[in-house]
Amino acid sequence: MKLFIHGLISSGQGFKGVFLRRVFPDILTPDFPGDLDERMAKLEALLAEGDGHILIGSSYGGMMAALYACARPRKVQKIILLAPALPFHPFDDHPPDPCDVPAIIYHGSRDEIAPLEPTRALAEQVFRHLQFHVVDDDHMLHETVQKLDWRALVGE
Repeated sequence: MKLFIHGLISSGQGFKGVFLRRVFPDILTPDFPGDLDERMAKLEALLAEGDGHILIGSSYGGMMAALYACARPRKVQKIILLAPALPFHPFDDHPPDPCDVPAIIYHGSRDEIAPLEPTRALAEQVFRHLQFHVVDDDHMLHETVQKLDWRALVGE
């Protein structure tokens, strides 16, 4: 299953969710309301069945995808993170143990929300199979999202 996890103040109906549904009509782009515990409970419920999940997470949703993948590595094929909010609570306070889930990260050099170097440092600490791409974009990554070869990224 392919699943998009939106950021803290966004929704599954935002720019990235709509864009990804055009590329992958079968992708799930649900809304994740509430605090982190509520959001993670919903994510757990959505991914309870099966394995081999591909998670695409943006900002706070990127942190959620990272937390889930590290807690349930056998259920996740790969994660693709867009400007993930890794240097924020609780990820930065208690980073997960190193994990073998392949992680592909795109982070804007002009990101003023999630700082680049702390994000990179945490990603390098946690993900043993990491591709970290710095792009000329801001936190929203609107330009980058439209330029990526999503089918190749996902492996289709």
